[in-house]
Amino acid sequence: MTSTGGQSDYGCSVNDLRNLMGYRSTKGKTKIQSDYGGTEGLCQRLKTDSVSGIPNTTEELERRRAYFGVNEIPPHTPKGFCQLVKEALKDVTLITLLVAATISLALSFYKPPDDGTGSVGSDDDKHDAGWVECFAILISVVLYVLVTALSDYTKERQFRGLQSKIEMEHKFSVIRGGTQIQVAVSELVVGDIVEIKN
Repeated sequence: MTSTGGQSDYGCSVNDLRNLMGYRSTKGKTKIQSDYGGTEGLCQRLKTDSVSGIPNTTEELERRRAYFGVNEIPPHTPKGFCQLVKEALKDVTLITLLVAATISLALSFYKPPDDGTGSVGSDDDKHDAGWVECFAILISVVLYVLVTALSDYTKERQFRGLQSKIEMEHKFSVIRGGTQIQVAVSELVVGDIVEIKN
């Protein structure tokens, strides 16, 4: 990554900051102390005043976004309805029902050869109506899969809507240009002095 407008690079890269974020608690403090000379040293490398923060200018904010990137997690690609149908069909019980119903349906159309006894009875009626039960099972499975996929699709859409609403409403208190202001989480940039509340 390079900075825009011919400005000199910051004293640490995106990868350096990612690695630093992997440390927690006292290990993080020790890492900042050993690699950057403490929080003041880290602020100097990030070109941030530890008291007044970064300048609150559009140019400065854009320069930091260009060099370090924006503060957002890229949204995952939403699953389509057909993909959710495929996932619903992976249920072992449904697969077993489908196989059994298909075999039973195929066998319901098979008529054994006449044994010559000429007996008339309910066996022929049962044999002729066998396909109805198989067909009912197949319809039940299809309906179950469609309802499951539709339910999952609706839940996923609601979750995405709720997530974007939370991201827009969640504000942080930061110090920019010596003034405390509220910014959305997506508007945070590397070098912001953020007020942590208990």
